[in-house]
Amino acid sequence: MRFHTKWTPGIGPALLAALLFGASTPLAKLLIAHVSPIVLAGLLYAGSGLGLGLWLLLRRLRPNNPSAEAGLQRRDIPWLAGAVFTGGVVGPVLLMLGLASTPASTASLLLNLESVLTALLAWVVFRENVDFRIFLGMVVIVAGGVLLSWTQAPRAGLPWGAFAIAGACACWAIDNNLTRAVSGGDPVQIAAIKGGLAGVINIAVALCMGHRLPDAALVLAAGAIGLAGYGVSLVAFVLALRHLGSARTGAYFSTAPFVGAALSLVLLREAPSFSFWIAGGLMALGVWLHISEHHEHEHTHEAMEHEHLHAHDEHHQHTHDVPSDGREPHSHPHRHEPMIHSHPHYPDLHHRHGHG
Repeated sequence: MRFHTKWTPGIGPALLAALLFGASTPLAKLLIAHVSPIVLAGLLYAGSGLGLGLWLLLRRLRPNNPSAEAGLQRRDIPWLAGAVFTGGVVGPVLLMLGLASTPASTASLLLNLESVLTALLAWVVFRENVDFRIFLGMVVIVAGGVLLSWTQAPRAGLPWGAFAIAGACACWAIDNNLTRAVSGGDPVQIAAIKGGLAGVINIAVALCMGHRLPDAALVLAAGAIGLAGYGVSLVAFVLALRHLGSARTGAYFSTAPFVGAALSLVLLREAPSFSFWIAGGLMALGVWLHISEHHEHEHTHEAMEHEHLHAHDEHHQHTHDVPSDGREPHSHPHRHEPMIHSHPHYPDLHHRHGHG
């Protein structure tokens, strides 16, 4: 299987996002016994928004930053608002509720469903290309998720914890596809807005319901986990969306649950069942099918105008309407002329074409 790293700069950010988010799940599980799920969800996102907001402030103090990302535009507001509500408000609450009644190792593997649902939405709703290899990987991951949910079912009733985690995955799948539409913008700005708004909303709802904030030590711990696992992770995820598209980014991100599951076995000393290892093997096979994909064909680039951070590569052979000091990467509005060529690629900002 051939890999073309020249054409896949989003792989590193996708794996970093997976590592940070995967580690946050068992760490959040350690706090769930002491903090209300809704309060904890709010604190995680508030820590993300506050930390990234401070970074934005410090970054503004740097004069003449040549690598400044493109800012968000008014047309981005509906996409970002939908992403905040589904992925920043509803999703985290469902995850915290699910963690309250589900072993962290099992919950971590169930989070693989996010990549499957992300790819399905990208394929069916947003018309992103998902070939047979990606589809087969999704089927295998779903099989692992079903096995985990089945084995966690109580003797009477339904596995509501597993269902809540699956619901969180569905919310984040919607969030991922909505965020893809604004991924050309500043990823730190996107993540700071999502974290800040989601944190304020969740905490406000929790307080209205009669919940109380924990002591300062727990607030700081949740904020730190949120900054790394939800903030920095989201920044890296947005960068990956820009280069890989929703389905492929979700595929790489599906390595996150294995990080969480492994850390759960160490920190929480959970004893995994035989079915856990079978499900883990199925999910690992699905992830491998995703990340070993090779996609290359002749394709047509239509004329387009947009703004994002870029260097003058094969796809950016344009002149500058404003004076430029020649330093790259840089950000400014630019136009792409029509062209036809062939090379390995993913559905990034410049390859969102149809497939005959």
